[in-house]
Amino acid sequence: MFMASTENKVRLLVIVGPTAVGKSAVAVEVARRLPGAIVSADSMQVYRGMNIGTGKIRPEEAKGIPHYLLDVCEPDEPFNVARYVELADAAIAEICAQGLIPIIVGGTGLYIRALVDGFLFETPPADADFRKQMRLVAEREGNEALHQRLQLVDPESAARIHPNDIRRVIRALEIFHTTGESLSEKAARAKELPKRYEASFYGLTAPRPFVYERINRRVDQMIEQGLVGEVMNLLQAGFSSQLTSNQAIGYKEIVDYLSGKATFAEAVDNLKKVTRNYAKRQLSWFRADSRIQWLNVCDYPDSESLAEAIVADFRKGFRS
Repeated sequence: MFMASTENKVRLLVIVGPTAVGKSAVAVEVARRLPGAIVSADSMQVYRGMNIGTGKIRPEEAKGIPHYLLDVCEPDEPFNVARYVELADAAIAEICAQGLIPIIVGGTGLYIRALVDGFLFETPPADADFRKQMRLVAEREGNEALHQRLQLVDPESAARIHPNDIRRVIRALEIFHTTGESLSEKAARAKELPKRYEASFYGLTAPRPFVYERINRRVDQMIEQGLVGEVMNLLQAGFSSQLTSNQAIGYKEIVDYLSGKATFAEAVDNLKKVTRNYAKRQLSWFRADSRIQWLNVCDYPDSESLAEAIVADFRKGFRS
């Protein structure tokens, strides 16, 4: 279990919110003003070669601001919350050594909670037989059927894990099967641990039609930028369509198209639909955290003015 000293904790600025709301652009402007550097909290942007489908920031968009925890492993490498915390801790230490403010940005709530608040990493060892049984259920009855099993025993985890993320669904079921305690119950016990970092949380939000329109536009842009080719390259490189990475939103839908399970139009429409559903789950997760100060992006003319509001509020904490 990763712990930090309770004395002289590093102070983080955390920016969260649903996909496509504009977190990356605002974070860059915040970093330019503090100054700071950005640590991604996205469970799929860690994979190399997965740029378009994950919405990974492009060099010209980063405006020279350092970004950490992008492209840290291959699509077939295992990656979990414990490894995320380990790498994020190292990134934060490096950022602080440069005299910069660490800015944590992303939509993977579990990663952010584990990093800031601590997490019980002592989970049971793998049960190969149980995992095999659950994979057979998914193959025979479908991903949704397996996900429904998780909803019965651990609705909180089910709310944040996408049905297509079979690896994480099975792991959550396995934890309950082995220990009799759900993953969300373990997370609740983790709240009793000493906080690992001091953090100021800012949540970006917008009316649902606005977010949905942005999601639809982003999916269209991903297609224009070459998402189909990106998925083809991953498959041709030998990365199985059954990998967690290729089950990510955007990749599974295109794999379905390439394998003939869906037409191109069906794949694009389904991608927009599952992304909208994902945004709803993200908001449900973050809304439960009373520390988050919410800002409606529609109340600001641009990302620069929104960043200025965040920076002004963050600096108040240093003066108080």
